[in-house]
Amino acid sequence: MQKHSMPLQDLPCLGLQGSMLSQSKRMTKRKSRGCLSEGLDTECTPTELIHQWSPPHKHQRLSSKGKENDSNQFVLARRSRKRKEPMSCLSWDHLPDELLLRIFSYIPLQDLLRMSVVCKRWHRLAFDESLWHSVDLEGLTHMGPALQQVLKLGVRMLRCPRSFVEEPHFTGTEPLQITMMDLSSSIIPTSALESIISRCRLLEYLSLEGLQLSDAVISSLSQNPNLLQLNLSSCSGFSAPALADMLKSCTRIEQLNISWCDFNNDHVQSVVNNVSSRVTHINLSGYRENLMLDDVKVLVTRCPHIQTLDLSDSTLLMADSFPVLRQLEGLVHLSLSRCYHIHLAALTDLGQTFPMLSVLDVFGIVNGSHLSSLKKEMPRISINCMPFSSIARPTPDSRPVSCLMWNRKCGLRVRL
Repeated sequence: MQKHSMPLQDLPCLGLQGSMLSQSKRMTKRKSRGCLSEGLDTECTPTELIHQWSPPHKHQRLSSKGKENDSNQFVLARRSRKRKEPMSCLSWDHLPDELLLRIFSYIPLQDLLRMSVVCKRWHRLAFDESLWHSVDLEGLTHMGPALQQVLKLGVRMLRCPRSFVEEPHFTGTEPLQITMMDLSSSIIPTSALESIISRCRLLEYLSLEGLQLSDAVISSLSQNPNLLQLNLSSCSGFSAPALADMLKSCTRIEQLNISWCDFNNDHVQSVVNNVSSRVTHINLSGYRENLMLDDVKVLVTRCPHIQTLDLSDSTLLMADSFPVLRQLEGLVHLSLSRCYHIHLAALTDLGQTFPMLSVLDVFGIVNGSHLSSLKKEMPRISINCMPFSSIARPTPDSRPVSCLMWNRKCGLRVRL
């Protein structure tokens, strides 16, 4: 029997209480040294002390820890595993309408239409007016049904250049909510175009570049008094009186591109005599023998706030037009490309004639070494830097940025 394993009654001068206290101190010391098991193996160890030093609610296991511990056994207490609470499952049904609409706004149009058949709620949200505020249908073929559906959903910004519409007309007479529309270079029957424009009352920005129009289309434009920018470049099929009436009604036009249309002298006079006096950017290029000096005089007198003026390809204009144009004190950009009767020597004085002039386009008149000399004569003016006109065009750059229309981005877009 070991030294400390004798019966409690044989220990001198110690009662039961003192023995338990002494034994407790020894066991505390042994436990601090990692030798708790030695005290537990004694035959006279009180049961109360075993319970006192044993971890509560722990399963004990005796295990040997290698050769160096063959004579000593350790008590390993295994900590009870914490039960994992089941995670609450978040579904699409728990998301509010505002968050779903935000997510839907990043989805292409075709995918949005597919998602609309998932359930009634998604169908309602997929056709929410906020998602159809601006739509881009560029390059879409067989666009008739899609365009008709988009117009019914109250679209405000509609971009569909270079598209193909095969239906002859659109039904319904209710007014449309469109404020910005680009149909440039599209293939669309005149009857369909008449049906669309006749239902527009809120147009502010419109581009019909390259389309076959009619007097009915031009007359319908008169019903949009808030029109600010109008691009009718390369259009045809309308008369001079209809054009004059439209310009008289649209008194807020600031940018007008009416270049290279199927015009005669009467058309040109209808423009210069009736265009809004608020015009600051106007393109009258392409009228070789129809635009004369008298027309320029009328235009300058009527519109003194012009900042950008394009008179390119007007072969009847000569240097005597400069004193007339001098009345435009705020002229910043002047285009006289291919006005072959204007001599090079007359261009060198433009820097003094127009103190605000910063851009001059004279393509076809000045080339090669003469261009370098002219740039040295007028170092503060950028010469021949803009081969294409940007007046009233939705995407003025030579490489248009997708989804942009008059510097505004469309939301829903067809992914081709």
